[in-house]
Amino acid sequence: MKIKLIVVGKTAFAYLKEGELIYEKRLNHYCNYERIEISDIKNAKNLSKEEIKRKEAENVLSRITANDFVVLLDDKGLQYSSEEFAIWLEKKSLQPQTVVFIVGGAYGFDDRLYDRMNFRFSLSKMTFSHQMVRLIFLEQLYRGFSIIKGEPYHHS
Repeated sequence: MKIKLIVVGKTAFAYLKEGELIYEKRLNHYCNYERIEISDIKNAKNLSKEEIKRKEAENVLSRITANDFVVLLDDKGLQYSSEEFAIWLEKKSLQPQTVVFIVGGAYGFDDRLYDRMNFRFSLSKMTFSHQMVRLIFLEQLYRGFSIIKGEPYHHS
């Protein structure tokens, strides 16, 4: 299974970077994993939130193909338990598409990304910083694969 994680901006805190690296290394055991980091928008302080989201969307859209299955990590998306997410992930692994998960910037997503998405997934009803979402999602992705494989990481 091919999975891409597209993130907008760099992870600023060392403790989050370290956690991301731990789970990304583990994921390579289960899938063909790639992380794509979109650079922060230059001169963003001089732009409106909508202009920032539009420019971020242009950068993201340039890195996905027409055949990719695009999943936005969005607070208004469907919520799954870890077990339900593992079932979803296993079904996706049977299809030949690359699954692209996208973590937007601080202001969320431009309408063009909502138009392009195939699925919208929420990690929680709570709001997390876009940098924390990366680590939380990577842990859940790893957990999902460990559930699929019947490994002891997840305890029900």
